[in-house]
Amino acid sequence: MPDNSFKLPLGLRIWPQEPLTKKLAFTEGYVLSPLENTNDSHRFSIMVSTDRLLQLIRTLGKKIPAETFFILEFYQNEQPAETTENASPAIYYSPYMETADIITCITPYLPRLIHDGFVGFGLANNREGFELFYSEEKVLTCFTGNHLRFTDLLAKQRIFHRPDLLFPTDVGHDHLSLLCYPHDSLPASLHGLSENDLDYAFFCAELTEILDMYPVEDDFSFFLSKREQDQIQTRLAEHPEYAEYAEEDFGGLLLDWNDFVDECAAAFQGDLWEYRQGLKLRDLIEYVIEGVASPLKNKIREIVAETDKNLQQNLVDHRKRLDFPSETPAARNEHFWYQGIVRNQGAPLRRDLIRQGWYNR
Repeated sequence: MPDNSFKLPLGLRIWPQEPLTKKLAFTEGYVLSPLENTNDSHRFSIMVSTDRLLQLIRTLGKKIPAETFFILEFYQNEQPAETTENASPAIYYSPYMETADIITCITPYLPRLIHDGFVGFGLANNREGFELFYSEEKVLTCFTGNHLRFTDLLAKQRIFHRPDLLFPTDVGHDHLSLLCYPHDSLPASLHGLSENDLDYAFFCAELTEILDMYPVEDDFSFFLSKREQDQIQTRLAEHPEYAEYAEEDFGGLLLDWNDFVDECAAAFQGDLWEYRQGLKLRDLIEYVIEGVASPLKNKIREIVAETDKNLQQNLVDHRKRLDFPSETPAARNEHFWYQGIVRNQGAPLRRDLIRQGWYNR
């Protein structure tokens, strides 16, 4: 039965309906589906009335991994409603912290984060294969490998499975900032805040500074479940040189590889030793690929495929090798990342290549 008391955040304005159409009925509930490209994780898409969301976030915060990082998405400049669909928000991550500390830090900001139509936020732990995110579309999503436990948590909050659940993305709507509303029409939780405090660009900038957050790109995204991370950990633990990375988030290493390739494309500013360290990171990734089962093997290859392609296109002098047979296993001779050198070289790398006789070969 539709809940007539359901409240949407202020930041979403549903378009007026045609006079004779059936009235839209938003209600609390969730839908559940297997997460794409995994066989052991699920995606929850949850609708929660705004007046209950604060308490739900606090409750879930006590049940999710003890350490997480905070995710914040917001538009750098407010976009007209008709162009927002094609705009891309800035994305920021905090370092891993105690989840309780993050909840304490963001609590004064939660009413603004929830209601502003240009802001999304969440908590994640990649090593545990978990993410909880409240998007600018004002839908709460959760990625988890323990869907039964999460289902139980939602049931205790009287939020149940509804296959026909209606979401804001199913209907026409506009996104609004809090500054679009007269101050006296705002909820009591936002009274007493100045116009500056209500500006999402201002309070998001405050949060990024308080939590020491850093920008990330959205064009390199993937999900590894806890079970997949466990397989990778077992593989890395078998190698004397890579064992120290076994308990780390493998997704972070994949991001480091992507960042290295991006730096090479712009103009690698490190020296030859630093460049070799980047290539050794790709050695580690290849070691994992060669030692895990086919579904995960293919998944990791797919994740790094575009990054590998970008580096390969940036390599010149392909007949020369940066590694030498006496230094590396024979199998490495086939790895493309050692064939040639990046064309965009900063002064330190070019200097070291000259000293080692690269251009005299």
